[in-house]
Amino acid sequence: MGIIRRNARLYSLATLAAVCALLLRRILDPLLGNQNSYPTLWLAIVFSAWYCGVGPSVVAVAIGLLGIRFFGPYHSAHDHAEIFGMLIFVAFSVVIIALGEITRRRTAKLADTIAEAKEKAELLDLANDAIFVKTADGRISYWNRGAERLYGWTMSEALGHFPAELLRSEYPIPLSEIESSDDWEGEIRHTTRDGTRIVVASRWTTLRAKDGQPVAWLEINTDVTSRKRAEEAARRLSGRILTVQDEERRKIARALHDSLGQYLASLKMNLDRLLIEEGNKEKLATECFAIVDQCLSETRTISHLLHPPLLDEAGFGSAARWYIEGFAQRSGIDVNINLPPNMDRLTRDIETALFRTLQESLTNVHRHSGASAVEVYVRLDSEYVYLEVSDNGRGIPKKRLNHLQHGEAGVGIAGMRERIRELRGSLEMLSDGRGTRVIVAIPLLQRTALDTPQANTGQSVSAA
Repeated sequence: MGIIRRNARLYSLATLAAVCALLLRRILDPLLGNQNSYPTLWLAIVFSAWYCGVGPSVVAVAIGLLGIRFFGPYHSAHDHAEIFGMLIFVAFSVVIIALGEITRRRTAKLADTIAEAKEKAELLDLANDAIFVKTADGRISYWNRGAERLYGWTMSEALGHFPAELLRSEYPIPLSEIESSDDWEGEIRHTTRDGTRIVVASRWTTLRAKDGQPVAWLEINTDVTSRKRAEEAARRLSGRILTVQDEERRKIARALHDSLGQYLASLKMNLDRLLIEEGNKEKLATECFAIVDQCLSETRTISHLLHPPLLDEAGFGSAARWYIEGFAQRSGIDVNINLPPNMDRLTRDIETALFRTLQESLTNVHRHSGASAVEVYVRLDSEYVYLEVSDNGRGIPKKRLNHLQHGEAGVGIAGMRERIRELRGSLEMLSDGRGTRVIVAIPLLQRTALDTPQANTGQSVSAA
């Protein structure tokens, strides 16, 4: 129905133009006389050919001929001049209609091309990626909104610039190799308007003319800076973990060699002497028993430091008291621990996370704080278990503390944070010149039972 209405409107306009041209010719009849019967009709034919199309133009020509024939200045059908004039009018009308149709189609095609280009540009503006086009002379000719958001320059500011200069690009291979490829993908370093260095995953497409010469390059860039930083952090963390693992293995091997190895060597020598010296059997046997006791003690110590059996057998409370007692004796630091009086068992993952956090916190106190006393405080409510470790040391410098809070930490703190994150908990580090506080909160999602009393009991473990 829409096409029918449009065609009807065009035919009506062509008919109206022809009728108006005839009326105008009648009005001008006193001035023009019997000559020049078609001047006003040319206007109607040109308008119909340019705007209405072939069919309406033919109708306009037919109406013009009929009007001139029956209502024009000529009245004799046998007048040769009239017949010749009609033929000239028809011939020129055909030429005008043909030229008008060619022009009209070209105009319509150009309008469609412009509309299509505008639609594509609008679609490109909706993309999150930065998209721009570089012409054959290397200058930017198109710059979408994604590029504006990523780099900071508006389209008007970017147009006409060389991308390599504007973005201070660092390419992985020479630019000439990229431009000589039909399609290329890789990572490029760019600089945004505010000076920030970013990494983008870049995809290039070369646009060529019919003769194969490049006329432009389409570049689509996706910001992967955060992903690259995360990958680099993961690689550094993996390397640190391997390093720490090797160091721990060396410590265990050294401990086994220096303690158990020496004791076992002494035990072997005593046993050899026991076979030879008959009179000193009782004395040698006593020494052997003492060495065996020392071996068992060293074995228990090494085993407990790796993973205390009390953590599995009696829970976090007992394991924490045992570890703090040994820590105080080894370090000379007074440690006071506050636990709920009837602390129930927690899930294995929560107890392990709490113990490793306590272990790492006290290790850091001993290595870095210069503290003489530490307070360990554990509290539970209906939803969370809280662990707080506070020392009276020199504290952490503000810059270093900011790095620790934003994930730039050593393996120990990173592992501690990761354990707590897996349990949907939180870790907070506070520090000033009066000491450092590590505060951990872990939700009791899988706790077996809740403790009822919330009063705290203090148990002090001092250095021996």
